[in-house]
Amino acid sequence: MTARSDLTLRFAEPEDSSVLFDLIQQLAEYEKLSHAVIGDAMALKEHLFGSPRYIEAILAEYAGQAVGFALFFHNYSTFLTKPGIYLEDLFVVPEYRRQGIGKALLTKLAQIAVERNCGRLEWSVLDWNEPAQNFYRSMGASILDDWRICRVTEEALTQLAKK
Repeated sequence: MTARSDLTLRFAEPEDSSVLFDLIQQLAEYEKLSHAVIGDAMALKEHLFGSPRYIEAILAEYAGQAVGFALFFHNYSTFLTKPGIYLEDLFVVPEYRRQGIGKALLTKLAQIAVERNCGRLEWSVLDWNEPAQNFYRSMGASILDDWRICRVTEEALTQLAKK
């Protein structure tokens, strides 16, 4: 079990961009989606710290080593008429799992949502990732079976923009 005194959660800073991008690549590998990573650390840094800031990230460090992260941004609920937080990615390096780091990251994100008066915290999980689904349920999350993600990318996005 990870000693709490050796675990630090903090907002990412500009100099963390390369480390954060490396963790994103590890997440993609875990999700069998390495081929989908076409961005880079410089673009990530611009989106984290440029103007406008599109995303935020919490970095988890154990004994000074980056071992996980949560990357998120605000969305909005018209039904609640409140902002929300959308968790784009939550990842803990495999050898540091089952030590409370994912729980600490999710708890920190919930605290941020409460501090910012958000109406909800939500995210997606791959249908095959049962360990993650079980973890999220244990943290109080509901998995919504009646909603599907819609996505338009690349050429289809360009074509839609021209209609």
